[in-house]
Amino acid sequence: MQIIITAVGPDNVRLVDPIIHYVTGEGANIGEVQMYDHDEEALFAMLLRIELPAERLDTLRSALREIGSIKNLAIRVWSPDERAARPRLAICTTYRQETPLALLRAIRDGQIKADPTVMIGNRNACRGIAEQFDVPWHNIGDAQGRVDDDQLVALLDQYEVDYVVLARYMRILTAAACWKYAGGRIINLHHGLLPSFPGIRPYHDAYANRMLTYGATCHFIVPELDAGNQIINQATFTVPPGEALDNIIRIGEADNEPRCLVEGVRRVVDREVQLHFHRVVARK
Repeated sequence: MQIIITAVGPDNVRLVDPIIHYVTGEGANIGEVQMYDHDEEALFAMLLRIELPAERLDTLRSALREIGSIKNLAIRVWSPDERAARPRLAICTTYRQETPLALLRAIRDGQIKADPTVMIGNRNACRGIAEQFDVPWHNIGDAQGRVDDDQLVALLDQYEVDYVVLARYMRILTAAACWKYAGGRIINLHHGLLPSFPGIRPYHDAYANRMLTYGATCHFIVPELDAGNQIINQATFTVPPGEALDNIIRIGEADNEPRCLVEGVRRVVDREVQLHFHRVVARK
């Protein structure tokens, strides 16, 4: 069984040793180790990807929970194999309704074999869609749409989420939130082609460069914004010269972005791809 362990907490000394010693003492095969020290936040983060027999998973969780308590670390132990047939999704939204609606329809129609466990927004624009599909809804934004990421992570834990889908969720996750659900568990839709058009106005940037082909990118999240090496799927469309920018944006938002995200999430849920050392690899 493949198991991903993440540990996040205040930076300190000798945080890694007890975790590594325990998993190796249990005979685990370590396939990936990443450690990060975010000095500006005094944050320590670690990811381990290991192989261990499935019957040892509960014991592993219990032991690492105790280590986390001693070392003041938030440790999560997750396996994509646990609910491989129907993983649990959290869908995060802000204003745009097209992408979450496309996801929920794809799940309903059997194109994506997953359960929409919760919808979370920093605005109420998509609440009606959650109610339409009978999915629990939580608005975690204040009057300005600002979010406490600790509240977001608490909801993800509460609903035992396997994958987090940012369906045009227009907030940047903190490094701590990214690492708590690291290892290819956070999927984002960027409404431009990466790495060429990052940022918040990719349609406008592409238009200013006289592009005729526009696109969207579905990628795994890492702490660097739209880093570009974690691409799961891209979808494009071409317009004739002189096409109005408003019409280009309408085509992108109504058709291309939903299509891109649905196929990207399907690839992850069907386990065709995974994130390994910050790069997307095809699973054999």
